[in-house]
Amino acid sequence: MPRFKNLKAWQKAHELTLAVYRLSPALPSQERFGLCAQMRRAAVSAAASLAEGRERGSDADFAHFVTMAAGSVAEVRYYLILAEDLGYLDGPGLTQTANLAVEVGQIIHGLRSRPKTSAGC
Repeated sequence: MPRFKNLKAWQKAHELTLAVYRLSPALPSQERFGLCAQMRRAAVSAAASLAEGRERGSDADFAHFVTMAAGSVAEVRYYLILAEDLGYLDGPGLTQTANLAVEVGQIIHGLRSRPKTSAGC
């Protein structure tokens, strides 16, 4: 099993990615190549950055990829706000996904100050 799968931040980011993929079909079809694609890309990027950073050899590399993951989660949070404000998404699925994005962001923020070797990996 890859080592990154033991990282709680990756587990939650992966959960967020699945939630975004489940929620995004509710977006209008005209957003398939716009908002839907961007939201999915950002969610995937968060989990992928954590995976790549975890498998890198240095604390500096890990910190760099954790920072990238934090930015990607912030993107997801914005896209969810935008989708809600445009009237594209609402209801419990949106609320749960938005709350999960906040949680992932908080976990990643906690990683930003710890080296890879002490990040619970």
